[in-house]
Amino acid sequence: MTHLPYILASYGLFAGMALVLSVGAALRLKKARARLAPLERTSSRPSGAPLTP
Repeated sequence: MTHLPYILASYGLFAGMALVLSVGAALRLKKARARLAPLERTSSRPSGAPLTP
């Protein structure tokens, strides 16, 4: 009897979880960057400047 199926299953679970976590992190990063972009635009303009570029 070989342990190969158990070894492959553990590697498969590891790869699946790594994929799920990395996709979740990428989506959170994209959302955070989208929320940060308007804040950076308004903070980079001088005080007293109009809102339109």
